[in-house]
Amino acid sequence: MDNITSWEKLKHELKAAAADLGIDKIGIASAGPFLELKQRLIRHRELGYESGFEEPDLDKRTHPELLLENPQSIIAIAVAYPAKLKNPPKSEPGKRRGIMSRSAWGEDYHRVLRDRMHKLESWLKGRVPTLLAESMVDTGALSDRAVAERAGIGWSAKNCSIITPEWGSWVYLGEMITNLPLPPDEPITESCGECTACIDACPTDALVAPGQLNAQRCISFVTQTKGLVSDELMRKIGNRLYGCDTCQTVCPKNRGKNWTHQPELQPDNEKAKPLLVPLLSMGNREFKEAYGATASAWRGRKPIQRNAVIALGNFKDPSGVPPLIDVLQSDPRFELRATAAWSLGRIGGNAAREALAAALEQERDEVVLDAIYAALDVLNASGDPEGTGELLEDKTAQPHKSTDEIVTRPIDGL
Repeated sequence: MDNITSWEKLKHELKAAAADLGIDKIGIASAGPFLELKQRLIRHRELGYESGFEEPDLDKRTHPELLLENPQSIIAIAVAYPAKLKNPPKSEPGKRRGIMSRSAWGEDYHRVLRDRMHKLESWLKGRVPTLLAESMVDTGALSDRAVAERAGIGWSAKNCSIITPEWGSWVYLGEMITNLPLPPDEPITESCGECTACIDACPTDALVAPGQLNAQRCISFVTQTKGLVSDELMRKIGNRLYGCDTCQTVCPKNRGKNWTHQPELQPDNEKAKPLLVPLLSMGNREFKEAYGATASAWRGRKPIQRNAVIALGNFKDPSGVPPLIDVLQSDPRFELRATAAWSLGRIGGNAAREALAAALEQERDEVVLDAIYAALDVLNASGDPEGTGELLEDKTAQPHKSTDEIVTRPIDGL
């Protein structure tokens, strides 16, 4: 191929082949540096808004030529995923459930998209044997969203997602830097307009401005950390076990959208919305068997078990007291014991109070001891001095604008 018409023809054929490759949308971006993005990333870092999970080298994040010699184009892809559970199990007294974000439903999307990228690369090599390519999905150096925006996949929304006209924001993104001079697509000019639903609904005010996210306050990030979580953020996590979909579920562009045509991405209801108590006693092997093939497993079981402990406290269901006492008394991880103390203080009751008092006698970790004293202080201040289990109503709890979530209380149903 040695003329523009030939590359245009290849681009047209590539897009026509997308569905057969398991890809829902393909766009082409130029391979020039993302200079405006770099300035935003520098400011983002200065403000302390990074999660720490990103590629630390800002040049690699914004200069494709550092990742592939003499790049000519970047192929961006989007694969749509489901947003609703069919006949979801109910969270009921004595059988409380957590919820995984939609990005953790089905098979790990990193694997699924790498498979799609491999098929895409094979398709291209069959037509251009001299192809050179560097593919990445989520964990790569480039910004998936910046590439997708430039390639015309969708526009960069106020909630920091890419919204596509066809699929809403329920899409996974990937890109392939190539040495092929494919003609670039035009960016989409549609925008969020005056809508601020996502910013208004964010449980922790992590969306500090349109298109600007403080990852340190984002529940999606917080649920993936391994350490202790502040009282404020634990209250706002609700029963989220991994990730947070609030800014997408309230988006008008996502209304009525649910995609079931990618078989690997379809959810198992019991894994998407699992019972909380069984999670607490899962060993590594059992956790890997249950969740190892999903995106939620990448940080191991501790964050999810800690979040299950938090969820039990937020439900304030007395049935959660016995398993929380087990965690407080015997879990070897101080983060889990400290979090269990917090949850027992949220639930209250004689059993919780007695367990907290008894733990003072055997606990040696100062962090856990502080959490126990704080939990007992909560019980005293809540009007539950005799351990009645009646905690004062959280006056800061506000109903969520979505039909299926509440920001500072457990999510009950999808």
